[in-house]
Amino acid sequence: MTSMKSKLIVFGSTAVVFSLLASSVMAELDVKISPAKEFVEIPYEGNVVRIQRIQDKENVLSGGFTKTSRACPPFCIQPILVAPGVTTIGELELLDFLESKVKDNQGVLIDARVPSWHAKGTIPGSINIPFTLFEQSANNGDLIEAMRKLGVKRVGYDDPGAVTKLMRSFKGLLGLNDSHPSNWDFSEAKEIALWCNGMWCGQSPRAIRALIKHQYPAEKIKYYRGGMQAWAILGLSVVVPDTRLSSL
Repeated sequence: MTSMKSKLIVFGSTAVVFSLLASSVMAELDVKISPAKEFVEIPYEGNVVRIQRIQDKENVLSGGFTKTSRACPPFCIQPILVAPGVTTIGELELLDFLESKVKDNQGVLIDARVPSWHAKGTIPGSINIPFTLFEQSANNGDLIEAMRKLGVKRVGYDDPGAVTKLMRSFKGLLGLNDSHPSNWDFSEAKEIALWCNGMWCGQSPRAIRALIKHQYPAEKIKYYRGGMQAWAILGLSVVVPDTRLSSL
């Protein structure tokens, strides 16, 4: 029998439990990702997550991602080209990014939604960095920590000398903003892919534009425009970070 730890859901008529697989022996899948690919396995929170499609060919969506219409603004259709130099990708390219970049810690997949959405269910392999955080100034401590996860350093904030500490304190007392984009060191910046709730969701586009304002190299940024709605339509596995099953 397959060894399992239940932690995955898929979107359908019910909340269907998938698994974090330590090992598996499985018959050939009927509903594949592509003719040559049945599933993708990636590390997630100390386990191995299998991403595959729902095998029930009668399965249909239920819940919020069945909606076709939301008020615009704010839920407006997003462009294919979200920013100059940024590559827009689909599901196969995203899965390749997980296998070729995220697995080897050369890339980061970012769920740019607010934490309440992330907690309901996310694409396996993602980390949650809300779009609002990227819109903060470069002297924001939480943004500095988030950027470190992307391989980006804040110049002068890693082991600063006594003079730097003194100047920083002095600027803080005067209320001066020490957030010029040149304060970031992107020499070791990782490739990143961002997504949110779908082609009507502006959260990841806002995050991308904010990153570019901070001078993150556009050629290292990918935008998964389909987001959670397209992911759900294709019946791909979704992980609930806090292990609670949920139906979106």
